[in-house]
Amino acid sequence: MKTSRLDPSCERLSAEQGFTLIELLVALSIFAMLAAAGVMLLGNAVSAQGQISAHLEQQGGILRVVSLIDQDLGEAVPRITRTESGLLAPVFFSRAASDSEPILEFVRGGWTNLDNAARPDLQKVQYWLRGGRLERRTYIQLDGGQGGDPATLIESVQSLTLGFRDEKGEWHDVWQNEDPRAMPSAVRMVLQRQGYPPLTLMFKVGSAPSQKQENLLEGAGA
Repeated sequence: MKTSRLDPSCERLSAEQGFTLIELLVALSIFAMLAAAGVMLLGNAVSAQGQISAHLEQQGGILRVVSLIDQDLGEAVPRITRTESGLLAPVFFSRAASDSEPILEFVRGGWTNLDNAARPDLQKVQYWLRGGRLERRTYIQLDGGQGGDPATLIESVQSLTLGFRDEKGEWHDVWQNEDPRAMPSAVRMVLQRQGYPPLTLMFKVGSAPSQKQENLLEGAGA
């Protein structure tokens, strides 16, 4: 009985078409390294995207706050008011940062009354700096009314410095003019937040008093 034998050339061809165990292990190692590198790159991309989104969200929040302050100061009007205790308050004044007193207080106009509520279109506005937070507090009633709950605008505030420009172009650290009807022409705010460089902001204050505003100036002074 004859036994068939494979052609030696066929044996060599079969060996060339396959992989040895070492070659297979090397290929798997390379694939594993490529997969790990891909996962690392994907993770870094996702992390970077998250950081960018958080940064943009913070920047957007700051821009909204700046827009709000700019609108408040731009609508400032020379209206003398009464405090909650009934004392007369000047149209515009500032104090040093404290947990018991606002750093800035004035009256603004242009308060849109969408629901036709029984209130004026003027609004008393206060800005507070306490506990590392910049807060905004408003009053529905200008004279002797009680203010609403403060709204936090910016957190992690390390320091906030204000400057006030008078009609002569000179700058002052505080605004407590002898004339209770006097308003600055501009306000400079230097904001220092934790982990960020100082931010310097400039705001134009609403128009100065005029002869046509005498009744408004007197306000609660009668």
